[in-house]
Amino acid sequence: MTLSAAPYLRPDKSGAVIVDIHVIPNASRTQADGEHDGALRVRLHAPPVDGKANLALVAWLADTLGIAKREVRLVRGQTSKRKQLQVSAAACEKADWAALSN
Repeated sequence: MTLSAAPYLRPDKSGAVIVDIHVIPNASRTQADGEHDGALRVRLHAPPVDGKANLALVAWLADTLGIAKREVRLVRGQTSKRKQLQVSAAACEKADWAALSN
């Protein structure tokens, strides 16, 4: 899968990639679940309390892409279901982008 193949993946000026995500907290397990309004829909097992869902989302994305958690950061949507995460430019080449569509 290339970045242009998924509408929820957008390169930014710095060479990093922005991932648009629609989160559904309190799911029975954490997994990607298709697309929703141009964003990757992710069901999270974590509750939306005290930032636990945000931490779980960053950890899930890093694990799914096969990169370190420090290479992923939440840039928008701290308290919203619609979030944007940034994958650093250094990690973009190592990331397994095809794993997001599985």
